[in-house]
Amino acid sequence: MDFRAGVIASGRDWYERTAQDPDSLAEHPDVVEAANARGDEALFHEDVNYAARDAFERLAGSADAFDEAWATYRPADGQDNEPTDMGEDFDFDDPEEMHRRLPRLARLFLAERD
Repeated sequence: MDFRAGVIASGRDWYERTAQDPDSLAEHPDVVEAANARGDEALFHEDVNYAARDAFERLAGSADAFDEAWATYRPADGQDNEPTDMGEDFDFDDPEEMHRRLPRLARLFLAERD
């Protein structure tokens, strides 16, 4: 969720590029910076997940207002609790698989670690 929030916060262009070609993130400035710093996390922006709640709270003047309003709009049939298809699962810790699936990102992050 935090990574998704970071991609969304990067703007429509990055969101659409990432959705079309996840390996294009190898060109994102924050990803390049994380790779150069030998970090393994980039674009993890947890606070973005709470932007709507925080704005609603500020406008309504109540910390509980968002939850109360959300409860009135959620589907009553429970469909919002069904698991989301997250796509094909693969092992991000397998260097060979990473080089095969995301070659540009693997070159950035795994070059000296393999």
